[in-house]
Amino acid sequence: MENKQYLKRIEKRKLDSFQEYRNSAFAWGISLILALLILGFGFDISTKKINSIGIIVGGIYLVSAIFQYLITMKIKKEILQLNDIKKSTRIVGYLLIPFAITGNFFMAIAGFTLIKKEKNIEYTLCIYAILTSFTIMLISALNLFKAYVSNTFMLGMGILLAITIFYIFTMVMVSKFVKGKVVDKKLLPFAFPLILSVLTGNVFAFLLGLIIISKLRQKDEEISIEWIDVLRRLFRNYMAVLGMFMVILLISLSICSNLTFDYSIAIDNNYETILKSPSLEFPFGTDNYGRCVFTRIVFGARISLVVGTIATLVPVIIGGILGAISGYYGKKLDNVIMRLLDILYAVPGILLAIAIVAAFGANTINLILALSIGSVPAYARTVRATVMSISNNEFVEAAKACGAKDFTIILKHIIPNSLAPIIIRATLGIGGAVLSTSSLSYLGLGVEPHIPEWGNILKIGSNYLETNPYLAIFPGLAIILIVLSFNYFGDGLRDALDPKLK
Repeated sequence: MENKQYLKRIEKRKLDSFQEYRNSAFAWGISLILALLILGFGFDISTKKINSIGIIVGGIYLVSAIFQYLITMKIKKEILQLNDIKKSTRIVGYLLIPFAITGNFFMAIAGFTLIKKEKNIEYTLCIYAILTSFTIMLISALNLFKAYVSNTFMLGMGILLAITIFYIFTMVMVSKFVKGKVVDKKLLPFAFPLILSVLTGNVFAFLLGLIIISKLRQKDEEISIEWIDVLRRLFRNYMAVLGMFMVILLISLSICSNLTFDYSIAIDNNYETILKSPSLEFPFGTDNYGRCVFTRIVFGARISLVVGTIATLVPVIIGGILGAISGYYGKKLDNVIMRLLDILYAVPGILLAIAIVAAFGANTINLILALSIGSVPAYARTVRATVMSISNNEFVEAAKACGAKDFTIILKHIIPNSLAPIIIRATLGIGGAVLSTSSLSYLGLGVEPHIPEWGNILKIGSNYLETNPYLAIFPGLAIILIVLSFNYFGDGLRDALDPKLK
C-alpha cells in the first residue's frame, strides 16, 4: 500500500514538472465546467424554452473538452513512458490554438505551450499579449449583431487587428532570435512599439518591450536582472498568471471599448427591447429599461477598476508615508501616529464608508474618499513593520555616516526596500476595493444610479431574480471574477517576491 502511494507521488511529481501537462489538464477541466454551465443557461426554467445559441455554444465547449482530454491523456502517457513529449504530439498543439475563436483561451494557451519545447519568458509574454488583443476583438465583434455599432467601431477593430498581427510576428521573431538569456539586436525595433501598445492596456506587450531593452542594455549576460527573475517566477504559477491575464484583459477592454462600443446603448432607454433574453444581439439580455446588460458590464468594468485602483493608491501613499515616519523615528512620534491610526482602525471600514457617503452624499469622489480613509491604518502598519526591520541595517547606518539627511534616507533607501509587502497588499486590496465599491453602489451609497457600474447593475437585477435571473447572475459573476483574479494574482506575486522561494 505504501509502495503504491509512493509511486503515485513520484508519478504526480513527474507530471507536474511538465508545464504542458499542467496547462492541458486545466484546459480540459475548465472547458468541461464551462460547457455544463453554458448548457444550463441554454434552458430557461421559468419559460421552459430552449435557447438554441446556448445549446450550440455549450456543445462546442463540450466537444472541445473531450478533445483536450484525449490530448492530455496522450501527453500523460508519453511523459510517464518517455519522460518527454513526442514531436508529433507537439504538432497537435496547433489544432488547439483556433479554439480561441470560441473564446476558449484556456485551450489556446495549452496549444501555444505545447508546440514549443523550450519556453522563455519572452515567448510566454507574446502568447498572453496575442490572446489579450484577440479576445478583445472577439468581445467587440459581438456588436456586429446589434442594430447599429459605434461610429469608431471599424477604426477600433482595424487597430486591434493590426496590433494582433504585429504581436504574432513578434512571437515568430522572439522564437528565432531569443536564445536563453541572449536577445539579438534585431529585436530592438520591436521593443518600442511594444512599449507604446500599453496605451491599449496590454501590459504583457509592455513588459516584453521592457525585457528586450533591459537585456540588450545588460552587457554581462551572466548577471541576472532581478525584476525579470521575479516575473519568471510569477509565470510558473499558472493560476496567478490567469488572474493577471483577466485583470489585464479587463483593463485593456475598458480602454478599447471607447472605440468599439457605443456608450448610448448602455445608458439610453429603449422600450422596444425591455427584458429581452440573452441572444447574439444582447449576449446578457436587457434590463427593465431596455439597456444592453453586456454593454453596461463592459463599461462598468472601467468604473470599478478606476475606483478600486484610486481607492487603493491613496491609502498606500498616505499610509506609506505615515508608516515610514513612524517606523524610522519611533519613540513618541511613533506612539502618537499609531495610536491615532488605532482609533481609525477600530471603526469597521464598510461602516466608516457608509457614514462618510451618508454625510457628504453619494457620488464617485466621496466613494473613493470613504474607501481610502478606512484603509490607511492597514498600509501604515505594514510599512511601519517593514521599516523597523530594516532601519538598523548596515546600508542605512552607512548612509547616516555619510551625512545623508533623514528625508533622503527614507526616500532613497528605506522605502524602495519596503515596496514588496506594499505591492502585494495593494494588489490584494484592489479586489477588496472593487467589491466594496459594488456593495455600496448596490445599497445606493456608491456610484450614481444612472452610471453603469457593476453594483448598480446587480441592484436592478436583484428585482428580477425569479423571472429574469440573468440580470443578476452576469454582473455577480463579473464581480466574483475580478475579485478572484486580483486574489490569485496577489498570491502569486507574494510567492514570486519571497526570497525564500527563489
